Amino acid sequence: MAGIPQHIVQRGNNRLPCFLNDGDRLRYLQLLRELLPASGVRLHAYVLMDNHVHLLATPAATGDIGRMMQRLGRRYVGLFNARHGRSGTLWEGRYKACLVDSERYVLACYRYIELNPVRARMTDDPAAYRWSSCAANLGRRPHSGLSPHPAWRALGTTEAERTAAYRCLLDEALPDDLLAEVRHYLQQQRAWGRDDFRAMVEAKTQRFAGTRPAHRPRRVISSDK
Repeated sequence: MAGIPQHIVQRGNNRLPCFLNDGDRLRYLQLLRELLPASGVRLHAYVLMDNHVHLLATPAATGDIGRMMQRLGRRYVGLFNARHGRSGTLWEGRYKACLVDSERYVLACYRYIELNPVRARMTDDPAAYRWSSCAANLGRRPHSGLSPHPAWRALGTTEAERTAAYRCLLDEALPDDLLAEVRHYLQQQRAWGRDDFRAMVEAKTQRFAGTRPAHRPRRVISSDK
């Protein structure tokens, strides 16, 4: 949906690595930066792990993210296969994405994404991990592809205030229940946010936007209402 942030994850096939070295990671980020201006997508946060990628991005129009991810995936796979003398698929099917409400939900996604290396015990400091947007969002390095979300900008009136406030947020580990909630909505590709946000998404898409417990029958929204 246009103007609504999306939390995106794309995994390597069978959870195998989609990056074998730093050269692969550099090429992925280069392709991503090249595709952003023409795609109409604003990128807020990202992390490249060994076998998956997380992105937080907002499309200007419906379908922008799908088109960008398709081009990015195909171009990267071609380069990856050529570099490593392989053929065939690299990704585990289509990427997954969920719509994200504003304010605390967007900031929770920022933190979830950029704290991935800490949870994986790859580093104690998320800003020290080279393959994420964390250092750029903290003002420690430039990154031409990033566009801060309004919820991030609202953390302060100056750049120094915003980065200091965000650093404090990163220093707080995400609670287990919030981690589970982020993963649950992403796995089911539903709208994560307040009740009125989900109701708005349902009204616009005519599709159920909440998550379902296992074995719960599908809810059908009638177009006659």
